[in-house]
Amino acid sequence: MKVLYAEDEPVLSGIITDGLMESGYEVLQARNGQEAFNLFKSAQPDICILDIMMPLKDGYKLADDIRGLGSKTPIIFLSAKSLPEDIIKGFKSGGNDYLKKPFNMGELLVRIESLLTRFGSDVSTDKKVTVYHFGNCELDTINQKLVTSSGEYRLSFKEVALLEMLLLHKNNILKRQDSLLEIWGDDNYYNSKSMNVFMAHLRRMLRGEPGVEIVSLRGMGYKLICNEN
Repeated sequence: MKVLYAEDEPVLSGIITDGLMESGYEVLQARNGQEAFNLFKSAQPDICILDIMMPLKDGYKLADDIRGLGSKTPIIFLSAKSLPEDIIKGFKSGGNDYLKKPFNMGELLVRIESLLTRFGSDVSTDKKVTVYHFGNCELDTINQKLVTSSGEYRLSFKEVALLEMLLLHKNNILKRQDSLLEIWGDDNYYNSKSMNVFMAHLRRMLRGEPGVEIVSLRGMGYKLICNEN
């Protein structure tokens, strides 16, 4: 599924783009409204996520121009503008949803899936597992939350993706290279070091958990050992 994401703030754009890509979406990035409009016409995305305050063409005008093409592609506005008149203007310009900054990535993903489903795109939300139970633990991939016997933890996007891959290979080997290519997109030295850090975080959270252990297999990868209940 293709997402057109228009945002002129580079740090936020990078964070949201990483989160969308890790959730399986192809992301078309634009740094201003005119670039976003050109991308929309050439790439025909499945959904648009638009900031409002952008150079060259603001989000309201961009949405209005998209609707002027006769397109019914769903549009979500992301904005720090939170006055009632701002939200009303967003819907009147052609938006289908309006999410105020700051927001939770899990909430954005749920809203994307809801709109894609409502507008007839198959994102298989009824088939995709979003909550995993293992040992006495629970991983909620949408809300980025891990619950263990000792407490509840908020996870980063990459921690969620890494633990989910371990769970999908539970009691089997997860090859190191496979996880690097899937989550980081490259198995270079720096990404490998980054993965070591994330794996250490997961180990700390699961430390002392009965019947659950992440084991390193030198030269191969990792194995999540989990006794079945």
